[in-house]
Amino acid sequence: MPNPQFTKPWHGVPRDQIHWSPSIIEDACIGCGTCVTGCSRLVYRFDFDRKKPVVVDPLNCMVGCTTCANTCPAHAIAFPPIETVLALEGSGQVRHAVEDDLLARRDVLAATESLPHPDRIILLDVVHIEHIGKDVMRVQFKPAQPGECFCEFSPGQYIELWQPESSHLSRSYSIANSPHGDGNITLHIRRVEGGRFTDWAFNDMKVGDTVQARGPLGSFTMRSRPETPLLFMAGGTGLAPVLALLEQQSRFAPQRDMVLIWGMQNPDAFYALDDLHALMAQAPGLQVYLASAEGGVGQASVDGRLHRFIGTVVDALTQNLALLGTRDVYVAGPPVMLREVVRTLEAEHVDSARVHIDSFGV
Repeated sequence: MPNPQFTKPWHGVPRDQIHWSPSIIEDACIGCGTCVTGCSRLVYRFDFDRKKPVVVDPLNCMVGCTTCANTCPAHAIAFPPIETVLALEGSGQVRHAVEDDLLARRDVLAATESLPHPDRIILLDVVHIEHIGKDVMRVQFKPAQPGECFCEFSPGQYIELWQPESSHLSRSYSIANSPHGDGNITLHIRRVEGGRFTDWAFNDMKVGDTVQARGPLGSFTMRSRPETPLLFMAGGTGLAPVLALLEQQSRFAPQRDMVLIWGMQNPDAFYALDDLHALMAQAPGLQVYLASAEGGVGQASVDGRLHRFIGTVVDALTQNLALLGTRDVYVAGPPVMLREVVRTLEAEHVDSARVHIDSFGV
């Protein structure tokens, strides 16, 4: 019988609604019993007549755990794709349940040693809010106090923001501009259904509000030699750190050979075309591919250095593999896209030292 201790909801999701448990590959199983004795949750029992393990209580299995498969000497245990779990982790319900659990058990879970951080906490004033898409807003901040700013950040880095008068944890957003010397920063904030911070940002945040921010953070910064051509790949508001990098390169190396592939769900969702046109005007070496997922797969149109493509970011890449060439690759976007891009680059034998990956907070 399933053990109630192990089958309680996983971060608020009923355990019986989560497809996660092992399967025995009978032809490969050697009957050693390692999985049976190694699982403390009694997912398995052992059939002594057949000398084979049997999955008896699959709901006892810890969500995301693959220890038995990792230690099986015959590779005879299979699990569903890890995307099953990762998709749940991306939902607001699970993220909020994790946040609530952390805060509720802070006295137990808090680290006892304070590690040094190169970042600092300052106050930022909201100076401009612009809704630039159905679910995207561009927000500009300036330092609330003279001399207190993120003036030395590197393009591609991010900051953390706290919702005023809230006990919620901070949220991370990539900076969408390169430093201008005045400490002003621009963020692209995507509305998340049921998102605690984004509900406040879209419904209540206004010009003049002051928020607490920490940073700069992250290492998604330019690492390539000046002569190396570049390929940028972005999904959704993963464009933000890429814009900062492109602004940097357009200012200091406008002739550099650069390609951007930016993916959105539909052709009307590309919210920063004004920014891209300005960058292309400044950087004659920049080409842009806009990939809209809805529809089939294939080239839609070409307007000078702006290409429109029907399909995902990965589709656009696989249909134009010549773009890889000897380019260093910078990728930012949602986790599902990042995994697909990495698998594609590995299949094309792209040296991992040439690939730089960033994910953005929601």
